[in-house]
Amino acid sequence: MEKRRTVPVKLDVDSDDDALLRDTVDEFLWAANYVTRHAFKGEYVTTSKTTLHDDTYEDVRDETRLHSNHVQAARNKAAEACKSVVEKWKQGKQASMPHFTSPHLVYDHRTATFHGDYVSLATVDGRIEADYVLPDEERDTPHAEYFFSDEYETTGAELHYTNGNWMLHIHCKKEVESVTPEQDATENRTVLGVDLGVNNLAVASTGTFWTGAEFDHWRREYEKRRGDLQEHGTRWAHENMQAVGRKEEGRFKQTLHRISNELVAEALEHGCSVIAFEDLTDIRERTGASWGHKWAFNRLYEYVEYKAEECGIDVKQVDPENTSRRCSQCGFTHPDNRKSESFECLKCGYENHADYNAAKNIGLRYLRRSQTDSGGGAPVGVRLNSGMLNANGEYEPPADESVRAGVHAESPPL
Repeated sequence: MEKRRTVPVKLDVDSDDDALLRDTVDEFLWAANYVTRHAFKGEYVTTSKTTLHDDTYEDVRDETRLHSNHVQAARNKAAEACKSVVEKWKQGKQASMPHFTSPHLVYDHRTATFHGDYVSLATVDGRIEADYVLPDEERDTPHAEYFFSDEYETTGAELHYTNGNWMLHIHCKKEVESVTPEQDATENRTVLGVDLGVNNLAVASTGTFWTGAEFDHWRREYEKRRGDLQEHGTRWAHENMQAVGRKEEGRFKQTLHRISNELVAEALEHGCSVIAFEDLTDIRERTGASWGHKWAFNRLYEYVEYKAEECGIDVKQVDPENTSRRCSQCGFTHPDNRKSESFECLKCGYENHADYNAAKNIGLRYLRRSQTDSGGGAPVGVRLNSGMLNANGEYEPPADESVRAGVHAESPPL
């Protein structure tokens, strides 16, 4: 069987080549969205790559400057996303037409050539060459273990633009005999835990916060506008109320698209293969959220789910029971551990922001469930912004001392 790994490599790209890559990504996303819209045109959603190729290939070639293999890659992205939607419908789940926004581009051996210290990439105007930005060669890194290993074959890559950097996620594979599918599925499963709430719409286990202040401001503003119009009671007012509703939904969708892009970028930056959320079923009762917040949580999850899928990242939900009351450091659970947005463990004294503590617990819960289901033993962890938590909740410091640290960074227990 095949053992596959993905190695993120930062690229050193000058300003001229940066502009070319941006243009190429824009046309790639346009192509993928064009194929997706075509797939949804008929009575049934078209998921056949052959049919979509026959129907759209010439149009995309005429409208873009993309390499033929990039056109095919965009078609494949669209077909796979459409197939995923159809599968969700069959399971009775809600899903809407995919729309690709996350800046990325798929490369194969015809559009990318991998050299020892640089890569040659096809763009809409010829090829560019970009040097790899690599860690210390003496360190035990995925680059040395997979990308530069004679045991692994490089099969392709995806280019992503995250946090102002071009990152090439290089796909490697080798043939193995002894690894079982269950072991392969859980090996190196690094988890990004995400807590959802009212004051902070989302908080990641890396210590990144997405505040709900802007969401709440506009929710109150649009409610006031609707209230003012409702007082008139005229047909004109009713039509304007509907227009206000459309503007409100559009604004909120734009905000949630931005947050979902940043969440996926956070997972990519930290090498996470799973993004874990709490189960959203009874989130209004648990958090005191409004109907609008529940709508936002569900829509955010949906956006993250399909955007993460584009990047090869799984999105899962876990049982939320006591994630806000449990100490992520020692495991002690008590209602009085949490006071509003502050968390202080009554047993070990661990203190931090309550939502951040909950995000770590969500990641840990997925981690433990995954290891229990697979028999355990795989090297997995919850990603923090400085180090990792293993399945026992034990802190593991980062190998690189220059790793980003912030207000909610972890330090070894005293």
